[in-house]
Amino acid sequence: MTPSDPSALAARHRLVEALAAVARGDRDALAEVYALTSAKLFGICIRICGEREEAEDVLQEVYVKVWQRAGRFDPARASPITWLAAIARNAAIDRVRARPLRPVESIDAAAQVADARPAADHEIEDAQERARMRDCLARLEDKVSGAIRSAFFGGLTYPQLAERERVPLGTMKTWIRRGLLQLRACLGDG
Repeated sequence: MTPSDPSALAARHRLVEALAAVARGDRDALAEVYALTSAKLFGICIRICGEREEAEDVLQEVYVKVWQRAGRFDPARASPITWLAAIARNAAIDRVRARPLRPVESIDAAAQVADARPAADHEIEDAQERARMRDCLARLEDKVSGAIRSAFFGGLTYPQLAERERVPLGTMKTWIRRGLLQLRACLGDG
């Protein structure tokens, strides 16, 4: 499943509904939340903890916290996976901080081990934003969408676009301006 297909929005909605049911004390809903999110959250836990067994323990604590705090989740403030990832991240960090001090390498060594890729929750949010942009572009007239894509993603100038489409330069500018206003309105609705 990718966030660009309609099933991603359905999955997000399903997760929001499951969290609301968990807030009402529905154990089956917690099992559904676990099934939908445990792989991602375990990845966060293991990345921070560094040890599989400890990450498994932290993941269990995460779902206990989800059970206790599901009523605090507000879909207007964050996506469900972002909210869950924050709980997992904080629980894993708390676990690491609670470890007895052990001899460790210099903190400078951590920079060499760190993964330069964005965190999973950031990748998910970015993918969701790209999907929203594609959806909003698809709602525009084909000629307007094509002009905006060519101008902003293809690097064509307005005069080049006007020549390609065989329309006056002012018309091309109007198409793009109106299209951008429609995009802003569409993106503002999400």
